[in-house]
Amino acid sequence: MTLRVIFMGTPDFSVPIVRALAAAGHDIVAVYSQPPRPAGRGQQPRLSPVHAFADTNGIPVRTPRSLRDPASQAEFRDLGADVAVVAAYGLILPRPILEAPRFGCINVHASLLPRWRGAAPIQRAIEAGDDKSGVTIMQMEEGLDTGPMLLRAEVPIGPDTDASVLHDALSAEGARLIVEALEKLPAGTLVETPQPSEGVTYAAKLARDEGRLDWRRPARDLERAVRAFTPWPGAWFEYGGERFKVLVAERTAGQAAVPGTLVDGHLTVACGGDALRILRLQRPGKSAMDAGAFLRGCPMPAGTRLALPEPDAATPVPTPK
Repeated sequence: MTLRVIFMGTPDFSVPIVRALAAAGHDIVAVYSQPPRPAGRGQQPRLSPVHAFADTNGIPVRTPRSLRDPASQAEFRDLGADVAVVAAYGLILPRPILEAPRFGCINVHASLLPRWRGAAPIQRAIEAGDDKSGVTIMQMEEGLDTGPMLLRAEVPIGPDTDASVLHDALSAEGARLIVEALEKLPAGTLVETPQPSEGVTYAAKLARDEGRLDWRRPARDLERAVRAFTPWPGAWFEYGGERFKVLVAERTAGQAAVPGTLVDGHLTVACGGDALRILRLQRPGKSAMDAGAFLRGCPMPAGTRLALPEPDAATPVPTPK
């Protein structure tokens, strides 16, 4: 059955989902996305990925800065949608919006709720050392990701999985699940399951400087941070007044040394527990390179001390599972 759908989303994560809805034959009557933001060296306004997709495919786009004013709510209601599908949109939906479509608003959330409600579930799952993530299709209500669950699917997190890989896997799974959900929605065969009260965690929004590596923390945590913060905000350290981005690293057996000290000639850094060997990194303004090639152009011999962040600037410890 073809449904009249309002799609609400903004980043790359959302594009495969709206594309799948269109391919399934649903009538996407409008796309809601965040307004264009200044980007690049010229700081020219840039359309969000979802906005660009909608423009390319002739779908009307609306970019309100808020949905709390009566005029925006009336405009939304007048679209006469059967359902609104929300995937990483970025605005709070007030009750008049949630109740306007015939079947309400359905969210594609990138975690296995109730774990990792909130803004950055992909990154927080890796940072905390979870061995799996997934997608939850949820009926939206006014609470933060608290609504009843409609469909769920698990996606494993392997020892080498970074946020980019997990992002793409969850986006693809979300696209598959939302098509299934809309097939079942008109027939009333979707079963609403309340979220359990136990196991609730919150995925705080990422901060730009959160990726600074604090060598006083265990190498296990820092290796997870490298994977969690790829590609943004990026894991990094300071040396010689420059910020170096760490792209790939591995945990290795520790040696007795002050945290932040290079214990060999291969970019192995002493940590608060064990050591972190940097395998691939990027110097400001340069291309990414493997550690061996990097060291030929920027020697860092054993005994080199890398700067430590101020204690109050250290990355907060993630919620353990």
